[in-house]
Amino acid sequence: MTYEHAIYENVFTALADPTRRHIFEALRARPQTVGELAADQPVSRPAVSQHLKVLETAHLVSVEPQGNRRLYKIKRDGLEELRTYLDGLWSDALFAYGAEIANRIKMKTE
Repeated sequence: MTYEHAIYENVFTALADPTRRHIFEALRARPQTVGELAADQPVSRPAVSQHLKVLETAHLVSVEPQGNRRLYKIKRDGLEELRTYLDGLWSDALFAYGAEIANRIKMKTE
């Protein structure tokens, strides 16, 4: 597996878990601490910390120390990498579809 594929694998694995998706979506509104995020989750504060670690490893969130608090926020770069990957898949699919249509038109005219 290439480094690039490993990054995407981490992103998909991170977002496959519903709790992590919920945490990730909560961070869309604003940066938050573990305590703030845990208040809205059905899991413990340590579990939220573990989920954030997975999201951070996948380059989806970053952490910024502010005094004695750690503020988590969405990392836009990680989303851009994922978007580039998905755009590539979409482009490949459209190209294949266009080639198939062209082939069918060619077969009908022969």
